[in-house]
Amino acid sequence: MARKCDITGKGVQTGNNVSHANNKTRRRFMPNLQVTSLLSDTLGFAVRLRLSTNAIRTIEHNGGIDAFLLSTAASKLPAEARRLKKQIEKAAAAKAAKAA
Repeated sequence: MARKCDITGKGVQTGNNVSHANNKTRRRFMPNLQVTSLLSDTLGFAVRLRLSTNAIRTIEHNGGIDAFLLSTAASKLPAEARRLKKQIEKAAAAKAAKAA
């Protein structure tokens, strides 16, 4: 499984460990990924995603996974998030048609 956030696409970065003697050895900076279940009001069930802590904060700030995905352009989302956004849009359209 890739070490990449499902929403932001944040992944592994590389750099150097620099000692006091200024010796440089390569290292990897891992993103802080958490497996979380976010409740989708539109879909009616929890969506399990592997997200960075920064993405979790952003989603909560925007009012949940539904509001975040609907307000974000599809071109800025990874493939997994695009697929989830399409499901939410389809379910929202079905709810709107049912209510009318």
